This record gives sequence, structure tokens and C-alpha cells, in this order.
Amino acid sequence: MNVRRELLGVYTVWYREVLRFFTDRSRIFGSIAQPVLFLVVLGGGISSAIKGVMSSGGPLAAAAAGLGSNFNYLAFLFPGILGMSVLFTSIMSAVSIVWDREFGFLKEVLVAPVSRTSVAIGKIAGGSTVAMAQGALILVLAPLIGVTFGVVEAIGLLLIMLLLAAVMSSLGLLIAARQKTMEGFQVIMQFVIMPMLFLSGAFFPLTHGSWVTLIARFIPVTYGVDALRQMLLPAAVMAQFRLASVGLEVLFLCGFFVVFLVPAVALFSKQD
Repeated sequence: MNVRRELLGVYTVWYREVLRFFTDRSRIFGSIAQPVLFLVVLGGGISSAIKGVMSSGGPLAAAAAGLGSNFNYLAFLFPGILGMSVLFTSIMSAVSIVWDREFGFLKEVLVAPVSRTSVAIGKIAGGSTVAMAQGALILVLAPLIGVTFGVVEAIGLLLIMLLLAAVMSSLGLLIAARQKTMEGFQVIMQFVIMPMLFLSGAFFPLTHGSWVTLIARFIPVTYGVDALRQMLLPAAVMAQFRLASVGLEVLFLCGFFVVFLVPAVALFSKQD
């Protein structure tokens, strides 16, 4: 095996994915507009509802008070929006595989003088980089809702987003490896993405001991969102919600990455 040639193949596929993103202005705009819409509509609406419930008295007010009198739902939601952006972008980056297969471009790539493993790794690396870049664009909005962080935290956030993106890009490749049509791939993606998103605690706190939290522990997005939240929110707030330490959650994400990557590369390498 020519290592230099294989690395060049990985770089070429990665560069194509990144170039397609940064030259598509509508895609960049959409990557910012959707999270902002969620923050304004979902975040603003639920934040107002929580304040209304806490001021109304009664059993609902007592339950809401358990969140703390200084609970800022917009700040709580923001890491979930970051996770959502990374999830959507990374797992849907695999759509290019199905697209290339339908239009014959994938066949040209697969006959190139590099291994299919290198092509698969390049696809995952490209999807992960694009997803992290979109997350970084959303991260710029943090000060507008009162979320602050330093340079060290910013680097940690980018690394966690990159790791989460790599996990989900691997899952996307695993699903796309045998999909023949765009319609079939999109149906499966929606079936996978939406439950992951809503069960991960991206929008609502996970209650310890509940069946939702039990299921959430088997979802990789849960650990990515929780790690991002711990990096952005005060420790006093996260003491009520966190599932594990950031280090342990990074280890879980690495485990998911290996579990998805190995069969994804194996299936992609058996392309016809």
C-alpha cells in the first residue's frame, strides 16, 4: 500500500466536501438561519412559558421551581442547538454518497487508484469538518443570549463538536453505504434523526431515573450535548442535569465512533 497516495486520496475527498460547503452561500445561510429560528421561536416561547408557570403558583410552579429561580432556558437550550446543528449536518453529509451513486460520480471515485477505505475516511472527515464549521458559526451567537466562554473553552467546544460530528458522519455513512435512492435514504434519516434529537436532552432537561434518560444513555448525541452544556453553563446549574463528567462522555463518544466507523468502512468497501 502506498501510504502517501492513500493520504492524498483522503485529503482530496475531504477537500471536495469542504469546498462544496464554503462555496454554497445558501447552505451557509441555512446553517445559521435554522438554529436561530429554533432559538427565537422554541427558546423564546418555552422560556416565557416557564416564567409564567413559576409566577402562577400551584403544583406546576413547584415543579418549575426545581429548575432554580435563575434558570435561563435560552442558555440551557443553546448547547442543544449546537448539538442539533452538528447532528443534522454530519449525518446528512452522507447524502452526497447516495447522490453521487445516482448520478454515476461515485463509480468514477471508486475506480481511482486509492482504496475505498480512504474514500470512506475522506467522506467522514469532510462531513465532520463541515459540521464543526457550522457549529462554530452558531457559537458566535452565544454572547447574544448571555453565554460566555474563554479561549480554552472555545477550543474544547470545537473538539467536542468535531468528535460528535465524526460519530454521526460514521453513522450516516453506515446507513448510506447500501442505499440506492435519495428518497429511501431521507426516510431512514428522518426516522433516525428525530428520535435522537428529542431523546438526547437537547431541548429539555433529562430527569435522573426516568425511562427517557435510560434510553438517552444509548444515544451518542446525548453525550455530545451534555458535554457541550457542561462547557458552557456554570457547574452549579449542571449539577442538576449532567449525566457524567466531560472526560467520560468523550470516552463514550469515542466508543460510538469505533462502533459505527468499522462496519461503515467495511460496507462502503463492498460497493458494487
